[in-house]
Amino acid sequence: MGDRPAEIRIHDFEEVDLGLTPDEAVAEAERCLQCKKPLCVKGCPVGIDIPGFVHQVAEGNFPAAARSLKDQNMLPAICGRVCPQETQCEGVCVLGNKETPIRIGALERFVADWERQNNPTLPDVARPTGKRVAVVGSGPAGLTAAADLARAGHAVTIFESLHEAGGVLAYGIPAFRLPKDIVRAEIDQVLALGVRLEKNHLVGRSVSVDELLGYDAVFLATGAGLPAFMGIPGESINGVYSANEFLTRVNLMHADAFPEFDTPVLPADRVAVIGGGNVAMDAARVARRLGAKVYLIYRRGEEEMPARRAEVLHAKEEGIEFFTCTNPTQILGKQCVSGIECVKMSLCDLDASGRPSPEPIEGSEFTLDVDMVIQAIGTSPNPLLVSLIPGLERGRRGNVVVDENGRTSIPHVYAGGDIATGAATVIEAMGSAKRAAAAINAMLKEE
Repeated sequence: MGDRPAEIRIHDFEEVDLGLTPDEAVAEAERCLQCKKPLCVKGCPVGIDIPGFVHQVAEGNFPAAARSLKDQNMLPAICGRVCPQETQCEGVCVLGNKETPIRIGALERFVADWERQNNPTLPDVARPTGKRVAVVGSGPAGLTAAADLARAGHAVTIFESLHEAGGVLAYGIPAFRLPKDIVRAEIDQVLALGVRLEKNHLVGRSVSVDELLGYDAVFLATGAGLPAFMGIPGESINGVYSANEFLTRVNLMHADAFPEFDTPVLPADRVAVIGGGNVAMDAARVARRLGAKVYLIYRRGEEEMPARRAEVLHAKEEGIEFFTCTNPTQILGKQCVSGIECVKMSLCDLDASGRPSPEPIEGSEFTLDVDMVIQAIGTSPNPLLVSLIPGLERGRRGNVVVDENGRTSIPHVYAGGDIATGAATVIEAMGSAKRAAAAINAMLKEE
């Protein structure tokens, strides 16, 4: 896929990647070997029939390709843009042994975009079962479970605490990676299956726990919205943000359009972003679009960064300066941020994650002159609801404890996505939601 020039795109929030043309999509699909034992399907957390939809693209039958995709995934335009295909379906593509793997993500995006512009169709929905299911949270896990359960004939209601549906798709991922009109269009497809959406409904407050547990089944999908901080001096100074707050203010509350929208972030000329994952890249690239010089600080080397390679490349193209093997030790300033102290790190033995364990290098301390610091070092499950449900077992990190099918310690209550696994990818959240939805459907049928 081509992308827009960096010197142009850093001044707006328009989508960076341009997508494939029909001819390019057909040519790419024709490269597929149509393996008898397709490893790409096993590499897909939601089990899409990848050889099937790719073959249909090669034949120029885009409507059939769209039907194949939506049989297992009602959010294909989203997944085609934000899934880490390079470590999943494309990562195990047989062609990758000798040449470039099939660009499955680009083809998925193309098919979904084509269908959206050419009268989208819906999968079949079973007869009503008379069973009611409550889904808490409208992020990727909640939307996926709701779609599968609605297709099975159950009456599904999604409760969303915010004024916009989509969860991390709406508040976390910037529009230049995932345009918001695409998020809304795919949510509308889920609602068209008969799903009811209740926005501005905080379960446990505006909807009681007793009301929630009155449904025939409940699926908890409230995500991982509790940000982590390093615990270094100076974190309470004005101008220090979690990536969650910073991205939510811009992506959902339009801080980039102040004063048209009265939800600003502090203006900054020089921003330090701490972290090396996709969220760190998103925060850095958003800050760049707000006009700042941006430094990205990561304690390991670039090759250890968990962010997608494409996001790292785009960040570099946009002028973000990387300080790898570097760790912050203190944020400077009295009332407002004036700098950040850092130390260089050496990479020694492997830690529990299998990556080199960084150690400070004595005498390597230095200071960066910045007026904003954004910490993007991880999140944990949101505790607001789960702490109100008596008898709900939680793990050490606040996650809801579930079995392989999403069952919690409470009968008829299931959970999936980041609330159960901790922060993970969009497609992994969707995969756990599909397993839980299948278990809920089986339970309701048995009853």
